[in-house]
Amino acid sequence: MAFCQNQKSNFARLTSTNKILRKLLLIFFLRSFVTFSQVPAHNQDDYFIKAFKTDEVHDIDGRADEAVWERAVHIGEFWEKFPTSDKKSATKTTVRAAYNDTFVYFIIECFDSTNTYIAPSLKRDVSLTVNDGLVVVLDPVNKKTNGFGFACTPNNVQSEFQFGSGSEEINFAWDNKWFSAVKRLDDRYVMEIAIPFKTLRYNAENTQWGINFLRSDRKNNEFSSWTNIPVQFNGVDLGYLGLLQFEEEIVIQKNNISIIPYVTGSTTSELENGEPTTYKANAGFDAKIAVTASLNLDLTFNPDFSQVEVDEQVTNLTRFSIFFPERRTFFLENSDIFSEFAAPPFRPFFSRSLGLDKDANPIPILYGARLSGNIGEKTRIGLMNMQTLRKGDFSGQNYTAASVHQRFGSRSVIKGYFLNREATDLEDQENVNPLDKFGRNAGVELRLIDKSGSNQAWLGYHNSMKEGVRTDNDFYEIGMGHFGQLYEGFIDFSDFGANYYADMGFVNRLETFAQIGDSYNDADTTIRAGFKQMYNENLITFRPKDKKVIQWAFGFSNYMVWFQNGGLSDRVHGLSSELRFRNASSVEVKYNIQEDNLKYYFPLPENKPLAPGNYSYNNLELNYMGDARKNFIVNGGILFGQFFNARIRQYNLSLLLRKQPYFSTTLSAQFNDLLFPDDYGRTKLWLLGPKIEATFTDKLFWTTFLQFNTQRNNFNINSRVQYRYSPMSDFFLVYSDNYFTDSFQNKNRAIIFKFNYWFSL
Repeated sequence: MAFCQNQKSNFARLTSTNKILRKLLLIFFLRSFVTFSQVPAHNQDDYFIKAFKTDEVHDIDGRADEAVWERAVHIGEFWEKFPTSDKKSATKTTVRAAYNDTFVYFIIECFDSTNTYIAPSLKRDVSLTVNDGLVVVLDPVNKKTNGFGFACTPNNVQSEFQFGSGSEEINFAWDNKWFSAVKRLDDRYVMEIAIPFKTLRYNAENTQWGINFLRSDRKNNEFSSWTNIPVQFNGVDLGYLGLLQFEEEIVIQKNNISIIPYVTGSTTSELENGEPTTYKANAGFDAKIAVTASLNLDLTFNPDFSQVEVDEQVTNLTRFSIFFPERRTFFLENSDIFSEFAAPPFRPFFSRSLGLDKDANPIPILYGARLSGNIGEKTRIGLMNMQTLRKGDFSGQNYTAASVHQRFGSRSVIKGYFLNREATDLEDQENVNPLDKFGRNAGVELRLIDKSGSNQAWLGYHNSMKEGVRTDNDFYEIGMGHFGQLYEGFIDFSDFGANYYADMGFVNRLETFAQIGDSYNDADTTIRAGFKQMYNENLITFRPKDKKVIQWAFGFSNYMVWFQNGGLSDRVHGLSSELRFRNASSVEVKYNIQEDNLKYYFPLPENKPLAPGNYSYNNLELNYMGDARKNFIVNGGILFGQFFNARIRQYNLSLLLRKQPYFSTTLSAQFNDLLFPDDYGRTKLWLLGPKIEATFTDKLFWTTFLQFNTQRNNFNINSRVQYRYSPMSDFFLVYSDNYFTDSFQNKNRAIIFKFNYWFSL
């Protein structure tokens, strides 16, 4: 009886909470419509640069000796972006723009009297958050739908990226062909950039593009921007771009086709199973075809992803799966069209789930096709189909995805999707699990954003379809947020039905790792259960005019999860404070108040699973980040207190030693010491990750990564050499070795090479 009364009480509290949330969200929605009518804080026309037409073929050499640069107009007077955004930057930067029928050109002069720069590496795709340099941000459609970034350092190290309207998912794994050269002088470095129109997606009749320039001055721990972007927003925010005006109409690019064939060879030894060494050769290709100037078709046949770097492993102290990002090239261009639904880490579509079996082992992909881009001024679409082959007992699968984003107002968007996973060669149709036959998902989302981007509200509905499943097969989400310079905060509420399946996505809390009984002799399993959750985050940030402290932030957050019957599942209330210093170091303190209501045995303690019950505990976390500009950097942290009914001590340490820009070695280590009471035992988990990187030139790289993970009982060695012998064309040589950590018995070993070449037609 007491249990029933508690459940009724919990359900009553949840119902009351839902009513309060609905009222708060209704107030915010009404306020949002008033906010949308206000004058925008940013006027694009206030930032204007003209690209002058030329018939010359430019030598990309860092010299402004072509005739067009004599009449091109300089722009400059950058604003500070960090640590504040309320004044002009004292660091001088000037930009000129030109174009011909093939390229858009930029000459950029970054003045600096020292001629010394922060340059940790010569490796491609290194973020400017750790490098000196400059990035050109382009929105060729100029409708705030998506953008491209092209960055270069004083050592002429390139990085390019793509991002969507939300700008929270910057995709550095996107690669394409463009050209640059840097000439270093005593008082500045001069950067010349040539971006092929074929690399971009645009409407040739539109002669006005969105544009911005962001400069990183790492030795002074400052970032500056041509346009004035409020400090709380991302530097690539599409709402704060200037205007690039082409002198005449842009020539339509013909035969915009790229073919990237590859050939691989490998030798693999499965030593754990005593299988003989196997030798394989393989070949396939990728292709990029511009259907229109703003719509791209990606094709792949028999793709190979052996060149993709290994994931950095983590120790998982939760009962749920870990989210790892997508790195495979085929899935990257315009990936946000498919993936940016729901709040991370919940994703109805997550491309990393494609091409994997139920145990996350890779299965062969036969072919794939993706059509993505703009079909109108404010309309983006994505269509994808992929076919995998049978591997063992896991049947071949056909995956289809369709998505559309429609912008309206200044920055708001409504979007929807449909997903279908279909088994193509089930051998025993009568006895097959009905859930394995197919999985379909559909959803629609609305996101309201005011002109400044400071006030946002969102809601979404998502449904899954399985044979024989008719109830509890959906989830919805609703939330709101304010993102100002002093205060940032949001609240988000979602409700997941137990029968919501995301065969092409990632939803980590629906399935819980559990033990059948109170002994590790019993089988482990996963338990599926629906839940409701609320997440609230608040941050107050002060930016003092101080020579040492540049930012002081206080935050508090609340994360609460309920079972479908209204009972509390778990909750975390966090308090935090962070100091960021002028010398690029920082100190952070966090205090967490937690409660978990375990319904199943939790397989974490050393001797036996943790028993079901209610656990309340607190812990304190201290973190220090060293000066990232130095050649010797120490980062570290400690967490201590309670974890369920255990005493926890978690130690984190990272040591970086480097010779810029050619060599770096990092030793990262985490040790979790969990002292459980009674006969649960003491659980010690080690995660060691030494990493060595050598960048001999801007075309030749060597990376060796060692990972010692006692939780997964795996010691991994991965060593990769990459030689970029031609633009976007590479040779890879990869060595991989895996051992058990408890016995150091070898599991498997592989040596792989891969050639690919980028043909532009």
